[in-house]
Amino acid sequence: MKFNIPKGLNIRPSNTADKPFLEKLHHTMRQDLQLIDGEKDFVESIVEMQFRAQTEGYGDKFPNAMYFIIEKHHEAIGKATIDFGPNEIRIVDIGFLPSARGHGFGSAIIQSFQSAALQSGAPLTLCVEQNNVAAKQLYCRLGFQVESISPPYEFMVWYPHPVKLMSGV
Repeated sequence: MKFNIPKGLNIRPSNTADKPFLEKLHHTMRQDLQLIDGEKDFVESIVEMQFRAQTEGYGDKFPNAMYFIIEKHHEAIGKATIDFGPNEIRIVDIGFLPSARGHGFGSAIIQSFQSAALQSGAPLTLCVEQNNVAAKQLYCRLGFQVESISPPYEFMVWYPHPVKLMSGV
């Protein structure tokens, strides 16, 4: 399967040497946990516990998922967790360092996953929090449709080919 990625961006499999980067990225993505009232060490322990819980949870729920590091000119700027299931390709998680946000990298990476989905003929799916307006707008711009809602999440799908509705026979 080939990913069409703009020049300078690269996706590679994650390895154990990426753990410090992934912890740092998780820390920047969980600003909500930074608001906990408590000692700094206590707050940091909560963030670390959430990181472990997320990693183990993905492993339990998506045992066939692949973990990727997103790089710009060979410097880690983000991560993606993708599950290549029998009936769909699911973006389980995608995230970028704050300095890498707002530059179109997310669009480029998701479009590369759409290209892979097109090649395989499988829909590309994801879940997004209902209150994450910016992400939902991005996904809609990229052709995703809300398939179902289960608060606090929306399940969205991008179909590689237009869905043809059957008319009455």
